[in-house]
Amino acid sequence: MRLTAFTDFGLRALMRLAGEPDRSFTTDEIATEFAISRHHLTKVVRELADAGFVKTQRGAGGGFRLARPSRSITLGEVVRTLERDQPLVECFRNDGGACVLTPTCRLKRRLAAARDAFLKELETTTLAECAWPGPARR
Repeated sequence: MRLTAFTDFGLRALMRLAGEPDRSFTTDEIATEFAISRHHLTKVVRELADAGFVKTQRGAGGGFRLARPSRSITLGEVVRTLERDQPLVECFRNDGGACVLTPTCRLKRRLAAARDAFLKELETTTLAECAWPGPARR
């Protein structure tokens, strides 16, 4: 399996928030620290907020922080949420795609089982276990 950059950015941001759970971060801080697109990260943060992983605050002193304890968030939950619109293969799309092997394909069931095993494994790890405290401060 390959995760999208969107999910990768989301996981990195959540790991950073988990490293300092009592602090709010700005998208600029996180984007700079991880050398990622601020614009793309802004979209990711909006999705994380809509899903209830982070809470945001606008204005002076604003930013975003975890909405619930990192030990209550699994990597599987995050990946399922952020990848929900990304089918593993064409035939997994809502419209079924245009694969000529459907409906007699012998691969789809096995790919679905592999995807489910991958996500099940991620369900065993919490965000707290992957917390990133950030670079050492001088």
